[in-house]
Amino acid sequence: MVRLEPHRFRSTIPYYTRYRVPYPDALIAVVAERCGIGPGSQVLDLGCGPATLAIAFARHGATVTAMDPDADMLAVAKAAAAEAGVTLRLIEGSSYDLGPAIGRFRLVTMGRSFHWMDRAATLAALDGMIEPGGAIAMFGNEHREAPGPDWRALVKRLREKFVPELAAERRQRTIEREGHEAVLSRSAFSRIAGNGVIVRRALTPDEIAGNVYSHSDTSPDALGDRRQAFETELRAGLAELSAEGGFAEVQWVTAVIATRPT
Repeated sequence: MVRLEPHRFRSTIPYYTRYRVPYPDALIAVVAERCGIGPGSQVLDLGCGPATLAIAFARHGATVTAMDPDADMLAVAKAAAAEAGVTLRLIEGSSYDLGPAIGRFRLVTMGRSFHWMDRAATLAALDGMIEPGGAIAMFGNEHREAPGPDWRALVKRLREKFVPELAAERRQRTIEREGHEAVLSRSAFSRIAGNGVIVRRALTPDEIAGNVYSHSDTSPDALGDRRQAFETELRAGLAELSAEGGFAEVQWVTAVIATRPT
């Protein structure tokens, strides 16, 4: 069983929405169209975090339930929904709490959260909650080579130095983890289609630092009393890479749609 750590992302909250690569509106629209999402469609955003996906699908007219194990994250989701002018049903809970009592859904979305779950058990539970013809949409992103200095290599080196135990855990997860598509192929949702959008953006040193703090293994909680030394070396390293402070990143932002075979 995958160990549940409901507060893993708590200290990332001030950074998550502001500094993570956003899910492009065009990608949301494609998923909404292909999954038949419109006014009144029931959508569950599982592991919703600050509710970026939940709000996006609510804007398409869906009735959205946003579920996360961290009450502080749900508070952020509630405030973000109010600011966006949409209403969300908020549930404090994890994939281990899934069941028919939560509801029946046309679509279940997950944004960079499936890898934290017991994936096979989660898919089995969702099979009893997703209506006939419904789907799962898993959103993620993959780094692509970007022009300019390689700031990611610097971050990787500092992660190894300051949080070596978490860096080792990350490496082990990468080695051991089977791809989501392979897990889906053995589930009720074995019909799989992929979609993606390239996102390019310029970054400042402040934005890189914020992005680093939005990840659980380099979050303020993870770094603890090493945070100041980490940031000092990060900013010094960035200054060496680019005296002008100009950086870039390129991301392949993806959505994998999984449905039951017809």
